[in-house]
Amino acid sequence: MQSNLFNNLRSSILIIALMAIVSIDALAQKKPNIVILATGGTIAGAGGSSVKGQYKAGQLPVEELIEAVPEAKEFANLSGQQVANIGSQAMNNETWLKIAKKIKELANDDNVDGIVITHGTDTMEETAFFVDLTTATDKPIVFVGAMRSATALSADGPKNLYNAIGIAARKDSWGRGVLVTLNDEIIAARFVTKTNTTAVNAFTGREFGILGYVYDAVPVYYQRTEKRTTAETVFDITDRTSLPQVDIVYGYSNTNENLIKTLINEKVDGIVFAGVGNGNIYPTAMDQLERAVKQGIKVVRSARVGSGRTTLGAEVDDEKYGFIASDFLNPQKARVLLMLSLTKTKDYVKIQENFLEF
Repeated sequence: MQSNLFNNLRSSILIIALMAIVSIDALAQKKPNIVILATGGTIAGAGGSSVKGQYKAGQLPVEELIEAVPEAKEFANLSGQQVANIGSQAMNNETWLKIAKKIKELANDDNVDGIVITHGTDTMEETAFFVDLTTATDKPIVFVGAMRSATALSADGPKNLYNAIGIAARKDSWGRGVLVTLNDEIIAARFVTKTNTTAVNAFTGREFGILGYVYDAVPVYYQRTEKRTTAETVFDITDRTSLPQVDIVYGYSNTNENLIKTLINEKVDGIVFAGVGNGNIYPTAMDQLERAVKQGIKVVRSARVGSGRTTLGAEVDDEKYGFIASDFLNPQKARVLLMLSLTKTKDYVKIQENFLEF
C-alpha cells in the first residue's frame, strides 16, 4: 500500500517536473530569436585605462558582448556570430559583401526574428545604408555601436546593445528598413550620419530627425521613412564577389583637377563630387568631370555642406553634362548607391531615378 502511494507520488512529481520543463521550453519558444552579428568597432574595444581615450577597437568577441547584457535574455533568445573584428575605418567592399550576404541568409531563415549588427561608428552609416539597399526583408535589422570603449568609465555600449536587441525583438519594428540606434534614439539608415567625433550623441538624422526613441529596450516610433528600403529594394548582391570602383573628390576653392584626372586614368566606374554649396564645381574640375562622363564614368554631384538637397539642374545643367544629382544623400552614401546602381545599369536616367527613389 505504502509502496503504491510512493510510486504514485513519484509519478506525480515526475509529471509536474516534465510539465514545468515543457512550460519553460514553451516560454523560450515564444520569445523572438535574435541573432547578433559582431564586426568589431569601439563597442568591442578595450584600453589600458578606464578614464583615458586611448583604446583599440575590435578586441572583444561577440560572446562577451552578449554576456554584458544578460537582462536581454528575459525577452529574447540570443545567439551570436563573429563576422569581422575590426575598427570600422578598416571597412571594405569585401567585408560589406560578407556582412550583407550573412544578413540575407539570416533574414531568409524562418527561425530568425531579428538581426542586430554591432559595428564601429566611423563608417556605420555607410554599411547600414548598404545593407538597407541589399536585403529584401521586413524583419528588423538594427545597427548599433558605441562612442566609448567597453573598458571606459560609463561605457555606452552595453546599454546601446540592450536597446538594439529590444528594437529587433518587437513586432512594431518590422517593415521599417534598416535602423541605427545609439543614445536611446532610433534613426533610419538612409538619413543617419555621424556628426561628432567623440560625443555619445554623435549620430543624427539631420533634417529628418529620428524615427523614435528606445527606453529600457522598448521602442516607441513617431514616424517612418517614405523612401524605398529593404523589402522594396531592387539590388541583389548574392552572386557578387566585387563591387564597382567609385571614389569621392572633395570640392573646395581652387580645386585641384589633377585628382579627377588621376581617377579618369585609373578608369574608375564612378566619381562622386562633394561640391560646394548646392553641389557646385570649380571650373577646371567641371571640365575634367565632363571629360569623365564622355569616357563612360558616371558622375554624381553631392554636397560637402552636411544638410539640404543637391538639386537637379540648379546652377549646374545636369542633363547637359550627364551628371547625377544626389538629392539628400551625402557624398559617402551617394557613393554606396552609385556602386549598387552600377551593378544593374549604366543608364544615366535610371541611375538618377534611383537617387530620387532610394
